[in-house]
Amino acid sequence: MEVVVVVGASSDTSRYSYKAMEMLEEFGHKAIPVHPREEIVRGHKVIHQLADLVGQKIDTVTVYVNPAISDKYETDIISIKPKRVIFNPGAENPRLASVLNQSGIKTENACTLVLLRTGQY
Repeated sequence: MEVVVVVGASSDTSRYSYKAMEMLEEFGHKAIPVHPREEIVRGHKVIHQLADLVGQKIDTVTVYVNPAISDKYETDIISIKPKRVIFNPGAENPRLASVLNQSGIKTENACTLVLLRTGQY
């Protein structure tokens, strides 16, 4: 079981970040929703700041926000020390990916849903 932080998690069932929360749990992973305004997503209390996760074991951060927003998470992503960060379609951020790679964090541009469904996760 991986611990996966979903940046941009939404309670809107039509959003891909919601579907990612659902599918991560279906595949046996612990999904932690992160969003500045949401309170509950799929029954989980939403974390409003990534910094609140410092010191916890985080395997993956999967990003569902645009680069202007994900840039604001740079310091916090580095501080929580995930093994990897997945930038989902529309969330690709080459500048941030480069910074994270230089900090020893693997990154990939991929769809979390596709990775799970095809056994590549």
